[in-house]
Amino acid sequence: MKLFCFGFGNGLSGLGHSYLSFLGLGMAPSNRLRLNNNSLSGEIPVSLANMSQLNLVDLSFNNLSGPVPKFPAKKFNIVGNSLICATGSEPDCKGMQLLPMSMTLNSSENRHHEEVSLGNLRRFQFKDLQIATKNFSNKNSLGKGGFGHVYKGHLPDGTPVAVKRLNDGNAIGGEKQFQTEVEKISLAVHRNLLRLYGFCMTQSKKLLVYPYMSNGSVASHLRAKPVLDWGTRKRIVLEAARGLLYLHKQCDPKIIHRDVKAENILLNDYCEAVVRDFGLAKLLDHQDTHVTTAVRGTVGHIAPEYLSTGQSSEKTDVFGFGILLLELITGMRAIEFGKAANQKRVMLDWVRKIHQEKKLDVLVDKDLKINYDRIELEEMVKVALLCTQYLPGHRPKMSEIVRMLEGDGLAER
Repeated sequence: MKLFCFGFGNGLSGLGHSYLSFLGLGMAPSNRLRLNNNSLSGEIPVSLANMSQLNLVDLSFNNLSGPVPKFPAKKFNIVGNSLICATGSEPDCKGMQLLPMSMTLNSSENRHHEEVSLGNLRRFQFKDLQIATKNFSNKNSLGKGGFGHVYKGHLPDGTPVAVKRLNDGNAIGGEKQFQTEVEKISLAVHRNLLRLYGFCMTQSKKLLVYPYMSNGSVASHLRAKPVLDWGTRKRIVLEAARGLLYLHKQCDPKIIHRDVKAENILLNDYCEAVVRDFGLAKLLDHQDTHVTTAVRGTVGHIAPEYLSTGQSSEKTDVFGFGILLLELITGMRAIEFGKAANQKRVMLDWVRKIHQEKKLDVLVDKDLKINYDRIELEEMVKVALLCTQYLPGHRPKMSEIVRMLEGDGLAER
């Protein structure tokens, strides 16, 4: 039998039944079928259950629906398909041998470019990432943030990647702890989240490997040419909101980002928004709670309660999202708002004043000229002001924000 044998997280989307039906036309012989961590949707084809030669079938973390065929494969995994087996305890999961998340493959230590797969991740050797990034050359630098320095690199097969070298690898914790946390991050799979491709850890170095996003960050497009049109800005905030909603509600345990801003929203090859750096605050704090000794975030984006107590929550991210909304409306980064207004008053006070005076046109990115919708502008400013209220209990949930951005529920607020 010949089958396509897919690797981890190929980024397929919307393919479902029609795609799986063609698996028998593959090119390489294999008895393993891996389609995990994609966006496959639709019913699982019954024809897959007739492939008796398969020893392993991994359809985990997609959007597939039932009924679930009875597979003859020795190992079978459908965990992470929310409609049929979200946690592994549902009826359709019972009696099936699930693949362990820490299953190690290709464990030979002698091959120079050998990759060790850990669950849904690839484990890279440090020397291979040195080669990929030309020894972390400044020419390959993509920028430096609160979590570490990022470099562009190319894997041996030519695949472009972004390699994040985490700050202070010694302080992150032991290898087991690091491995556990990156596995948790890798389980957050959504089209509006940046997928974790792999990792590298040595005694003193910790690195994460992501797909390279050719269109850069949203921040890099503020005040840049060509100008992001109004429709694209609206779509970016909605897609970012959907990614954050997934982190807050679909992840177990939930993930609080703690640094939502334009720099942490990337645009993929199709200019879709993907949220990056989620889970890294918890990873670097390596604590069991969201109470931290050091506040992580960016000036102008940090919620007041997080700044004063060090305690973060979903509402901390909501505050940052409100600032992100204003960044996209104005075309400026948060730290520039007060300067643009030629005043020392707090930026949010300035926005509220303009909103009360019904002079919202003052806020709009001048590069847009008149190419925006006045009603949509007012709605977006209202959402931003709701998100940035001083008391966290007064701010909406991400689920409510998504509804409002989709055109439902704003009038009620």
